[in-house]
Amino acid sequence: MSNQFPTNSQAHADTPTASHGKVTILAAILAATLASLIALRGHSVHTENLYALIAARPTWIIGCIPFVVLLLSIAIVPMIPAMEHWWERNSSKLLVSCTLGLAALAWLANQVSLDAAATAAIHGLDEYVPFIILLLSLFVISGGISVGGRFTATPRMNTTMLAFGAVLANLLGTTGASMLLIRPLLKANAHRSCRAPLVIFFIFIVSNCGGLLLPIGDPPLFLGYLRGVPFEWTLTLWKPWLFVNAAILCVFYAIDLRGWKQEGFHQHRESVAHGQGITLHGQSNALLLIFSVLAVALVAPGKPLPLIGVMAPKLLREGILIALAGLSLVITPMTIRKLQGFSFTPIGEVAAIFSGLFLAMQIPMAILSTNGGELGINSPLSFFWITGALSSVLDNAPTYVVFLEVANTQTPQHIAEGILPLTSGEFVRHDFLAAISCGAVFMGAMTYIGNGPNLMVRAIAAKEGVNMPSFGRYILWACCVLLPILAAASYLFLR
Repeated sequence: MSNQFPTNSQAHADTPTASHGKVTILAAILAATLASLIALRGHSVHTENLYALIAARPTWIIGCIPFVVLLLSIAIVPMIPAMEHWWERNSSKLLVSCTLGLAALAWLANQVSLDAAATAAIHGLDEYVPFIILLLSLFVISGGISVGGRFTATPRMNTTMLAFGAVLANLLGTTGASMLLIRPLLKANAHRSCRAPLVIFFIFIVSNCGGLLLPIGDPPLFLGYLRGVPFEWTLTLWKPWLFVNAAILCVFYAIDLRGWKQEGFHQHRESVAHGQGITLHGQSNALLLIFSVLAVALVAPGKPLPLIGVMAPKLLREGILIALAGLSLVITPMTIRKLQGFSFTPIGEVAAIFSGLFLAMQIPMAILSTNGGELGINSPLSFFWITGALSSVLDNAPTYVVFLEVANTQTPQHIAEGILPLTSGEFVRHDFLAAISCGAVFMGAMTYIGNGPNLMVRAIAAKEGVNMPSFGRYILWACCVLLPILAAASYLFLR
């Protein structure tokens, strides 16, 4: 790989959107800090007591309304022409999310107690702060790596790049890997008359199915890690990961090869003649990414630090991640970030939406935790398909958390064969957790709104002139390609 440094004439940046993203992140952090100070004024209520108190209220369904409305807003508002441009602003998402999150806390304060509302706020913030700091750190560090050059975009090379993205998604997260690879891949295939299938399969693999093997790979898995799933446990899912991604790659290769032959060699002559190989800039960030993964894996609050033996204080891991992100900003020339098209807007969107979501989901989680056994979901296959179906039309991160709670209620709370002890002190069946994890990660690819990177990749591709399919036509692609593969995977690995 060449280390040629990018010139300013190559660089481009979207300064206004970057500024808006920074403002949104700061506002979300400020709101979280303020809510923390307010919440800490209350007296803590044990989680079990809080959940029981919420479930005992006959009006609990009203308390779930803010959560449902927020998820529906994420799914529907972008498709309403009159509100499309308003919703594009992260400040609008932050306003809606925080308003609905506070509405859920208001119901708790009115129907249960002020102490219960304070405790729910603390629980939400305890998950939101590590969640957003991890994503921010990986986003900033991966944004300092720029892949340039122009490889010969043959079907074999395109398939190789997607396979590389499937591996990379576990180290950078699906968001980081998607933002790093989508532009170079589109540039290399600029001569192709039909690039939409390439982007669709990119979303399938790099933005979703590839990120199953590590908690930092996909947001739902990191939420599971925060709730006590051991860091290395997701590596046990390598068989369904390998099967699903290999099968999707085989289908893509066949489709891309057919399109390549139909277009004719004359259309590919320039790509074959001017292939320059891949150039990489900002390599020092790769080392920072390794340190980030080690920090997540080895630094856990209340547990001894490796080699030192001293108990890790709360937020030490988050402090390390922020320091690594700050170091990345300092040592990476801005021209590299401009060449990559780096902007804080995508991570600002995630920060805005999830700021209220972590508060609003406390009530439905309490109901499911208390009454989950009554839903009739009692097999790995049922967990896989119901988690996957909801992850397709809602965001897969809160869906994962909800069904993790349901699985917890159906697991004997003691050590036994086939039961995984969580670091939180609870227990969950291995097969239930595997089904929930695979359902949330794999089937987040079924629609544009199933996972955060999906819409980002679609927007970038559309800006580059790719004629992307509509919401419905994308689902048709997913049903034809993904559903048969996922059905086979569930039969082979999740029964």
